[in-house]
Amino acid sequence: MFRSLAVRDYRIWFVGALVSNIGAWMQSTAQNWVVLTELSDTDALAVGITMALQFAPPLLLVPITGLIADRFDRRKILIATQSALALLGLGLGLLLLLGHAELWHLYLFALALGIVNAVDTPARQTFVADLVSSTDMSNAVALNSASFNAARMIGPALAGFLIVLVGSGWVFVVNAFTFLAVLGALWALRHLTVPRVAERKAPGGQFIAGFTYAMRRPDLVVVFVIVFLVGAFGMNFPIFSSTMAVAFGRGAGEYGVLNSILAIGSLTGALLAARRERARLRVVIIAAGGFGLAAAFSALMPTYWTFAASLVLIGLSAVTMLTTANGYVQTTTEPALRGRVMAIYMAILMGGTPLGAPLVGAVADAWGPRWALGVGAASGILAGIVGLVWLVAARGMRLERERVEGRRLSRVRLAFDDAPTASLAAITAEQPVVVAAPKRERMPAAAPDRVEPAHERVPEGEAPARRSLPVPADELVPEDFSEELALTTPISLPKRAERTD
Repeated sequence: MFRSLAVRDYRIWFVGALVSNIGAWMQSTAQNWVVLTELSDTDALAVGITMALQFAPPLLLVPITGLIADRFDRRKILIATQSALALLGLGLGLLLLLGHAELWHLYLFALALGIVNAVDTPARQTFVADLVSSTDMSNAVALNSASFNAARMIGPALAGFLIVLVGSGWVFVVNAFTFLAVLGALWALRHLTVPRVAERKAPGGQFIAGFTYAMRRPDLVVVFVIVFLVGAFGMNFPIFSSTMAVAFGRGAGEYGVLNSILAIGSLTGALLAARRERARLRVVIIAAGGFGLAAAFSALMPTYWTFAASLVLIGLSAVTMLTTANGYVQTTTEPALRGRVMAIYMAILMGGTPLGAPLVGAVADAWGPRWALGVGAASGILAGIVGLVWLVAARGMRLERERVEGRRLSRVRLAFDDAPTASLAAITAEQPVVVAAPKRERMPAAAPDRVEPAHERVPEGEAPARRSLPVPADELVPEDFSEELALTTPISLPKRAERTD
């Protein structure tokens, strides 16, 4: 479950990111509470507008931000963006402490936060590929999610305590100083693997390459539709938690507790995802439907504490869906395009918020927070249906009855017309694949702008490097295949020997 932590650089990054994530959750909790109770008269629509301004830039800037993550040193990108986020938090904290903050200040702060995060998020999501090997990438993605949700357990509760004790302004100031941990971790990293592929296309072609690749992958399109529906209309947790806390007559402390309880389920989902060997699309679909049912269940809870307990199910299903979807997209995407495809993924996930958050906030204002939860429930159930229909139509999923050997009983199992590898092979047959150079051969130093063939040897005493090579399927040897590679590569059959008689 924790195998990625055996890598020194990943351990350093994990700890630094955990501290920074705690501060980020503190700030997020304080930001929504300030908008709802200090700068407006419990106006859920104002919270929705704040969320829309924060999450719109990733959608609008997706072609540029994905290319930045693919073309430049991700560590330097993160140093710049994390420093900017620290300064933004410090500035708003001082405005609140001095008593000069107004609602439009929060709107501008949310917009600036969204612009910086639009650059930060694709680089941060794909930075894990620079820290661990490709075989550990899915595990590292899941552990990143676990860190994020462990911070979610601590940050909101701590923010609620500080708001009551010393005021909301200090929460933003504390968050600014937590960025020192992640900046220190970035400077301490030593052994980064930063593959860069020289592209000779015009900038416009490079922008379009990620979109073209994603559109040729129907499985990725299904993932994008699912995360859009749930992200836009279902994952408006600040609106759900804050309005339900007010509806139950609770204050800032209880609002922070709701966010921390939600994180208990979220952390559980992330740790369960880390146990899985690889990310599966069917898990994404099941979790999306489970999120819809959990949100419907929460909307019916009669008391504050029963509602709080039901949030565990929402957190579990939501993070299971997101972590598995994130891992699936990263591990099945061509490395040279991973930053751009992840930028599309994050833009769809967060970019739906400008549409969904104001709508959900308006529903909460007009009919109450329970109806807002109902909108979230409908989005999750619809997303699950979309995924189920695709499995039936494209993969031929069906139920089959098979007899148990040695018994008169039979059992029902899921069956498909083709294996997952076959459907992906048809999509990626013309894409470059990742192969490992055989250990028995040597690979001399490569000339500039030249790609080393797989049959050349590596120096003695060095492990064979994993490289992106456009190798035809019929030239791959069995040694090149792994479980991860089988998900993205057409498996060639051995040629039948010709008979001479």
